[in-house]
Amino acid sequence: MRDWLVVAALAVGCLVASWLLLLVLARRLPPGILRDLAAFIPDCVTTVRRLRRDPRVPRRAKIAIIIAGLWVASPIDLIPEFIPVIGPLDDIVVVALALRYAARQIPRDLILAAWPGDPRLINRLLGPAPDAPPS
Repeated sequence: MRDWLVVAALAVGCLVASWLLLLVLARRLPPGILRDLAAFIPDCVTTVRRLRRDPRVPRRAKIAIIIAGLWVASPIDLIPEFIPVIGPLDDIVVVALALRYAARQIPRDLILAAWPGDPRLINRLLGPAPDAPPS
């Protein structure tokens, strides 16, 4: 029983350490793609929290957003968090898919208002606006 607790504590410690590393990288890296990727998960967590509390978000979208938030918080991942660079990749994919799903049910300006990061990143993730001309 004690071995299981040690393994669980190590897994949680690795998860917290990887989140802290992402936060530090997001603040210290020069502007560019690496900084955007490092800031992506913290920005997604903030967006999930804001959209979950918004009464204008339909129930289906809230469920998808909550599942994405739980996936990010879960220590069980397809790719372990402690693997440098690609560790958070499964989290990024799940959150991106959940936000794209929610974006079909939520006004785009509501998602943009909830996104704390660079709006170019969330616009790229969501794809072209339905009323925007194709480029």
